[in-house]
Amino acid sequence: PLTGEASPMIDPSATTIRIEPTDDVVLVLTTCPDEMVAERIARLLVEEHLAACVNEFAITASTYHWQGEVARAAEVQLVIKTARGRLPALAARIGALHPYELPELIVVNAAAGSAGYLAWVRASTGPRS
Repeated sequence: PLTGEASPMIDPSATTIRIEPTDDVVLVLTTCPDEMVAERIARLLVEEHLAACVNEFAITASTYHWQGEVARAAEVQLVIKTARGRLPALAARIGALHPYELPELIVVNAAAGSAGYLAWVRASTGPRS
C-alpha cells in the first residue's frame, strides 16, 4: 500500500533486510552498440553462470575520444552482477562476444548489500555440479 500501512499479506518481520559487508561481489559495467547485442551478451553471461543478473539500460548517448576525434554514439549500458572470482572468465567472454575493438570493462566494488541478495549472486555464479 502507498499509505505506509503494512500489507495484511506480508509479515513485517519477514521484510527486514540485513545488510552485510562484502569483498567478493562486484558490479561490472560495459556498453553495447544496440539492444540486440546487449540482450545477447546479457543472456549468455547469465546462462553460462558468469553473471547472476545483468541490467540493460535504455539507449543512452555516449560522448568520448576515439582515434583522435571526439565521437558520439547511442549505446546500451549493461550493469553485470557477479562474484569477483568469475572476473577473468567474464572478461574473456565479453571480449569474445563484444563487437567493439575496445569494449568498456569497469569493475565496481560492492562494499555491502543485502545478505540474501549477496548469497544469491554467489550461488548463481558459483561452480556447477
